[in-house]
Amino acid sequence: MKKINLILVMLLLVGTSMMAQKKTAFNPNDYASFGEKFKVERVYNKAEMLKKYKKLKKGDTLTVQFESDIKSVCKKKGCWMKMQLAGDDDSFVRFKDYGFFVPLNADNSKAIVKGKAFVDIVSVEELKHYAKDGGKSAAEIAKITKPETTYAFTADGVYILK
Repeated sequence: MKKINLILVMLLLVGTSMMAQKKTAFNPNDYASFGEKFKVERVYNKAEMLKKYKKLKKGDTLTVQFESDIKSVCKKKGCWMKMQLAGDDDSFVRFKDYGFFVPLNADNSKAIVKGKAFVDIVSVEELKHYAKDGGKSAAEIAKITKPETTYAFTADGVYILK
């Protein structure tokens, strides 16, 4: 019986060790930093972040860190970016106090952001402005005719994988 218990404990330790190795540790040398530097801890993935957003109502905020791929960046200044959430959803990320920008060519890069998540209703005028800054065509911009509820994020800091 003692041998069985010892074997089970060893298997549990080996399994736990293997699982821990799959999760990669954050190495700041692998990332370019923008805005405030922060300690990377309890980072949500894109599926977990979408679940958090779905629980928010207009006026709610949630301070979090999440990691995902950058879908697009403002092509004029790098003053906003869209980050992938699960499925077809994304999070529209702006930067605290317009205090920093990200590289214009950061599309498709992996990023970790720290800041406040919230649900926002964006006006038609603002949506058209973002579409223009994002390089959309006049025809695509003309199709914007009603406000949109978005998953918004104000980032204090951003790490982008080099």
